[in-house]
Amino acid sequence: MTRKTIFAAMFAALAALVEAAQPKNVILFIGDGMGVAQRMVAETYSKKTGGGSLAINTMPNHSTTTTHSASSLVTDSAAAVTAIACGEKTNNGMLGLSPDGRRLESCAEVAKKSGKRVGIVTSVTINHATPAGFYAHRPHRSHLYEIGLQLTESGFDVFMGGGLAGKYDGEKGNVYEIAKANGYVVAEGRSGFDAISTIAPGTAKVWWRGGEQALPYAIDVEPGDDTPRLPEITRRSIELLGDDGFFLMVEGGRIDFAGHDNDGAANLFDTLEFDRAVAVALDYQKTHPDTLVIVTGDHETGGMSLGASSTGYAFYVELLGRQTCSSATFKTRYDELKKNGAGFDEAAALVERSYGFKFGNSEEDPMALSENDIASLRRHFASDGFPDKARRIMQAKAGVGWTSGAHTGVPVLTTAIGPGSESFTGLIDNTDIAKTLKSLMERQ
Repeated sequence: MTRKTIFAAMFAALAALVEAAQPKNVILFIGDGMGVAQRMVAETYSKKTGGGSLAINTMPNHSTTTTHSASSLVTDSAAAVTAIACGEKTNNGMLGLSPDGRRLESCAEVAKKSGKRVGIVTSVTINHATPAGFYAHRPHRSHLYEIGLQLTESGFDVFMGGGLAGKYDGEKGNVYEIAKANGYVVAEGRSGFDAISTIAPGTAKVWWRGGEQALPYAIDVEPGDDTPRLPEITRRSIELLGDDGFFLMVEGGRIDFAGHDNDGAANLFDTLEFDRAVAVALDYQKTHPDTLVIVTGDHETGGMSLGASSTGYAFYVELLGRQTCSSATFKTRYDELKKNGAGFDEAAALVERSYGFKFGNSEEDPMALSENDIASLRRHFASDGFPDKARRIMQAKAGVGWTSGAHTGVPVLTTAIGPGSESFTGLIDNTDIAKTLKSLMERQ
């Protein structure tokens, strides 16, 4: 074999290696407010209740990921998504712009330029910070109407999730109508969701919403409510994006809301639902191995911990399964009772239905309330602190600790599988996610 032949073979092998590392499809999952603790609370619960390991924790490559913004160790979602989507740090509150106002290009925009179809999915409002960071460029995340307009101008192919906050401006009009004028099929609810299933990939741009607000917490879904949830939305989005190459971002936004509320059960069940959406993508990846799937968090919310002083070294995460509604929904129902003049006995019945507590000191039942618990609830009923006290008793029984009602600066975990996933190992920064994705897609 001549030297020329040897070099030709080496270059051919190298080219094949580079091509193998280039994904045709990219699916990026972001658990808003999902730190390591949130993942492991859900992992522990799933194993204890017979569900096994989470899909997000079975992926072969993983990295610890720092999340600070340009202006603070503790980031907000706007700065965090700008880093994840665009690959540069910015100040808290800013979307798709550098601290000095320079427009940044997101990996979704790079994907669109490279000929890929693009989808954005979330369980909260579609112009909330995280989804907006892939298509919008605004000095502040609060510019909701302008963010909505930039959605309609993005040219992205699929938008799905909750509604649109700030959808109307007296002079400029309704964003939904502007979207229709820009070629989007705008649909709502179950009937609209079923209707878009007949649309062939590449024949229309689709914008579907479950309602006008964020989708309800998973724990709050009422029996008979057939509004599509995140796993089904993820599956339909993949179908609509087709087989010619796509970029899809899927956000589990309610995880963050539950973290702000320090509500362990709501956090748990939205994390589990988020994991089921990831499982949909992993099933797709098995039959489409040229697909890169990445799961990360934009930051941690609440300072959540596995274990609290109330239980010593024990962790009774399975008790969170006794809770039947979010703490936010419980407070709404409680406030309505108080408004109608209800007494403590009615409030006690509500707390039994909502948290699974049992009144009466019984050592055999872990949900039994002690005399001190009942006395404290009575005092808080008189002072209107009843909902918060009930929530705190639930956290104490399960052993879920919280240090904050806001974000924290602890790193998050990123896991990945598929072509290019080996880039997500070791200690990385959230900006490295966008840098890697841009590099992979720009080469094509």
